Amino acid sequence: MIFCESCLEKQRKIDRLEDEIASLKNKLKYDKKKTRDGYFGSSTPSSKKPMKENTSSCNRNKNGGAKRGHKGYGRKSISERDADKIEYLAVDDTCPVCGGELIDKGTVDRSIIDSVPVKAERILCRCEKKWCPRCRKTITGKPSVLPKSLYGNRLISQAAAMHYGHGVPVGRVETILGENLISGSLFDVFHRLAKLWKPAIPRIIEEYRKEAVKHADETSWRINGYSGYAWLFCTKRTIIFQFRDTRSSRVPHSVFGEQKLPGVLVVDRYAGYNRIPCKIQYCFCHLLRKVEDTGKQFIDDPEVQTFVGEFAPLLAEAIHLRATDITDMMYYKKARALKRKILKIIDSPSRHLGIKEIQIIFKENKGRLYHWVKDRDVPADNNRAERELRPTVIARKVSFGSQSEKGAQTRSILMTILHTAQKRLKDQTLEDWFKNTLDQLAFNPNLDPYSLLPP
Repeated sequence: MIFCESCLEKQRKIDRLEDEIASLKNKLKYDKKKTRDGYFGSSTPSSKKPMKENTSSCNRNKNGGAKRGHKGYGRKSISERDADKIEYLAVDDTCPVCGGELIDKGTVDRSIIDSVPVKAERILCRCEKKWCPRCRKTITGKPSVLPKSLYGNRLISQAAAMHYGHGVPVGRVETILGENLISGSLFDVFHRLAKLWKPAIPRIIEEYRKEAVKHADETSWRINGYSGYAWLFCTKRTIIFQFRDTRSSRVPHSVFGEQKLPGVLVVDRYAGYNRIPCKIQYCFCHLLRKVEDTGKQFIDDPEVQTFVGEFAPLLAEAIHLRATDITDMMYYKKARALKRKILKIIDSPSRHLGIKEIQIIFKENKGRLYHWVKDRDVPADNNRAERELRPTVIARKVSFGSQSEKGAQTRSILMTILHTAQKRLKDQTLEDWFKNTLDQLAFNPNLDPYSLLPP
C-alpha cells in the first residue's frame, strides 16, 4: 500500500498520542494507588494512609454485640465480701414530696465501681532516733524511699509505669500526679533507676538467647533530634528494647552474640538479621504483601493475576494454620501439603518479571521459609513482634523520641524491665510490683536486681 505524506504524518501523530495516552493512564493509576495506599504502598502504616476504607458490609456486625455462640460476661453485682468499701446512704424521716412520715423498709444494694484520685502528697516523716549505750550507735527510723530521694517509691513506680510501661508523656504524668512533681526531677529519678537495674539486662539477654522461638523487629525513633531506631527482641516471657542511633546489624549482633544459638528467630527480610548465629524464619505476612502488591501493580496482566490468585491463598493459609483447632498430627500433615503446593508454584515456569522476582526470593531462601512445617511452635508470621512494638510507635507520636543519648539508654533499660515484668505478672499490678522492688532495693542496695523480676 502506498500512503501519501499527509497520511503518514497523521499516522505518526496518532501513534504519538496513543503512547502519550498509555503513559498518562499508567501515571494516573500510580497516583490513584499512592493516594489510596500512601507513599509506601501496602507497607504504609495505617496512621499515615491518606484514605481509610470503611468496613465492608460482609465483615460488619449488623446486630452489634458479641459473635454468635460467645459466652457473655455481663454486669454483675458486688457482694459485701468483695466490696472494697461500703457506704450507707441515709434518707430523711419525712417524705420530700408530701411531707409525711416515712416507714423503714430496709436497704437496697447498688453496685458502683469508682476510682480514687491519684495525686502526689507532701509527707513529713518524723524519723525516731534511739541510741544504744552498749555499742554506742544511733539507730534512726528510715522511710521506704531510695537513699537521698525526695520522691517516695509509690510515686516513682506510678510515674515510671505510666511513662515507660503505658507510653504516657512525662508532661502528662506531671499533670496527672499533681503540681508537686517537676519533670526535670522525674528524669533524674529515671536515670537513677536505670543505673540500679542495668546489671539485670545481660541476664535477661542471656535468657532470651536460650528461648526456642524468638522474635525481632525495629522501627524509627529519633534520638537527640537525629534519626535513630527502636529495636525490639521478644519471646513469650521476655522483651528487650534497644534505642540506638543506627539500623546497623551490630545492634542485633550485640544481643545475639557470636556463639551458635538454639531455636528459631522470626523476622522480616531485613538483611541486618541474616548473619545471626541462629535459624531464621521469614515472616509470610511481608511476603504475602509483596505478592498482593504485584497483583495490584499488573492488574491487566492475566499471567500475574493467575499467579497471585493461586499463590496468595496458600501463604494466607500457612499464616493461619497454626491457630486452627486441630491436632498436632493433622497440623503437620496439612503443613507438609501446603509446602508442596507452594514449591510447585515456585518451580513452575513463568515469563513475567514480577512473578520471577517472587520465585527467586523463595528459591534463594528455602532454608528460612519452612521451619513452621517442622515445628508448630514456630509461627509463619512475625505478628508477636509487631504487636509488642505498637505501643512504642504510639509513644513516638506523642513524645517525638528521646532528647539525648542518656535518655535513650534509660528508656532501653526501664522499658526492658517493666515490659518483661508485665509479661510475667499474674496477680499483681505493674505499679505494685515495681514499688515492692524499690522498697527492697532501698532496704538493701546490694540486692541483685535480676532476682527481683517475677518468675
